Formats: sequence, structure tokens, C-alpha cells
Amino acid sequence: MIPPAVGNPPSISPESATSALEPLPLTGERTVPGIAEENYWFRRHEIVYSRLLERCAGKTVLEAGSGEGYGANMIAAVATKVIGLDYDAGAVAHVRARYPRVEMIQGNLAALPLDDESVDVVVNFQVIEHLWDQSQFIREGLRVLRPGGELLISTPNRITFSPGRDTPLNPFHTRELNAAELTELLVDAGFEVTLMTGVQHGASLKALDAKHGGSFIDAQIERALAGEPWPAELTADVADVGIDDFALIEADIDTSLDLVAIAVKPIV
Repeated sequence: MIPPAVGNPPSISPESATSALEPLPLTGERTVPGIAEENYWFRRHEIVYSRLLERCAGKTVLEAGSGEGYGANMIAAVATKVIGLDYDAGAVAHVRARYPRVEMIQGNLAALPLDDESVDVVVNFQVIEHLWDQSQFIREGLRVLRPGGELLISTPNRITFSPGRDTPLNPFHTRELNAAELTELLVDAGFEVTLMTGVQHGASLKALDAKHGGSFIDAQIERALAGEPWPAELTADVADVGIDDFALIEADIDTSLDLVAIAVKPIV
């Protein structure tokens, strides 16, 4: 996520406009729907929910780190039960008010407030990079999953997200991972990794990379950090991005934008 562009009023979706509920502020820590300048990052998150949604069908699902709640609400359309968990009290209140299908609780991801073997799926999308004790969270995920249950996880690929840096580019991130490091965390905790894939730009986004000087992402970041109104063409290109402009690809994992893993708790 990137800071919102200064000087451009947020473009709120019709759903938000008709609701008395104020949207969560865009701080750079989490993505939120309904803001034109944020749309690229929102869709880049949303594709993972969309592609893995079927794995939640008919299941009891915990979304650990549910943020704004749009993803938990997507899951609630197919799952038997969705529990949302977030540490931030404001996010918890927002989800309870806006997404009543989600059973929302406040808690620490390092000490999940759930019983052993109480859920079928744990979802953790774009969250683990924010955690100080990543290994402890993974162990907690294993604990609350029933045997054969799945941990679905996504996170920015350190190699492409903060290239050549010792510390993450995003100030809200504590530790970013590459595919090998994420696999090691999962295996060391006792999971079996059944899929490691990655989010990549599809053809339309590759065309926008070329159009905007080689990197569509850098073009957005540069304008946001400049604190100036965005050019109309850039704003329009960002606002038009959809989930089908991205692809999940197993090959060339180290070039992916975000890592996406499915890890299974073994049946003993």
C-alpha cells in the first residue's frame, strides 16, 4: 500500500456512499476499498481472496488479521462460519458495523483466542509481514486448525517489494519474506506446504508498466510521496485495474510481487 495522494479527494464506492458508516482511514498500514488511488493495491489483495475462496466453502474459517473486513465478508458468502480477528479496536468496531455476517473479535495473533482444533481454515493475507513474532503466529495457526485443515497465507515477496534493502520499504512491516523463508517458517512449525505460488502482473498491467516508465508501481509511489495531485491519466489507469489483470503463477516464484502459500496441518 502507498500513502493516499494529497490534494485528491477519495472516490468512494456507491456502497460506501449510501452507508452512514465512515470508512477506515487510509494510513498505508492496510488497504481499503472504494478509493480510486488505492485501487491497484486493493485489487492486488482481492485477487488472492477470489482465487482461494473455494477452499473456504462450507468451512469454519478464521481470518487472522482481518483489517477493513472486506475479505472476511467475501469468505462469509461461501463459508459456514467466519471469525474475524484483529488487534485494532477501530477495525473491530468497523467490521462489526459494516459486515454483520462476520463474527468479529479483538485479539493478539500471537495468542489466538480460540480453542485447539476449532477451525477448518486460517486465512492470513498480507498480515504476517506486520508481525514481530511470525513463528509464534504460525504455531498458533497450527494449534487452532483441525487435522487436515489449511493455512492460507499471502505476503509481499521481499525480493521484489524491498529490493536491495536490509529493512522493509513499508514502515509498517517488521520482516518481509522470500519464498524459501516463508516455506521454512511453515515447515518448522509443523505444516506441509502443498502450494507456493505468486501474484504477477498480467498482460494489461505489463502494458501499464511500459506506459508509465517501466514500473506502474513506481509511478504510483513517486506521485504519492511527492504530495501532489495525481495526473488524470495515472488516476484513471489505477482506477481501472481489476483482479483479472493479475495472475497467480507458480513458475519464477522469486520474481513474484506477492507470495501465496497453502499449508496443511498433517493428520496424525
